[in-house]
Amino acid sequence: MERQFERLLLASRWLLVPLYIVLVLVLIVFAVQAANELYHLFAHIIEISETELVLAALALIDLALVGDLLIMVALSSYEAMVSAIDNREDNEKPSWLGKYDAGTIKLKVASSLVAISAIHLLKTYLNSGSIPLERLLTMTAVHLAFVISAFILAHVDRIAFAGHRDNH
Repeated sequence: MERQFERLLLASRWLLVPLYIVLVLVLIVFAVQAANELYHLFAHIIEISETELVLAALALIDLALVGDLLIMVALSSYEAMVSAIDNREDNEKPSWLGKYDAGTIKLKVASSLVAISAIHLLKTYLNSGSIPLERLLTMTAVHLAFVISAFILAHVDRIAFAGHRDNH
């Protein structure tokens, strides 16, 4: 009975695969959105102001950062939780794959959230003529919460794995 339960528990990791597929589908949506942003940018290239150009660039950077985050989480989590990704010579496996543990993935997610939040805050600031000051202050507070959370995660990770990392 125990052996069957362990087999079931081990096989249940494959239930994560549909979640990773959803992340890939969301990445496709982000790629389409980036193409749409680029189309609008080129459609108005003559009359676009410098501020609007900066905002468009920030929107594309934002989409790229979220896309990076989606791929990192999907690939790292799949390899860590489900199955090792085949590393034959014809496979273009990223060099970082297989090197991230759950703690590292959390830190990468936290730092990505800080970067994404900073971009949103900058975009809001550049549009601040139409944004109430209270909303701008709230967004700044949320961004600072992300920054503090990332620092706390990094500090806890450093403390938790200090002995482990010193031995390698």
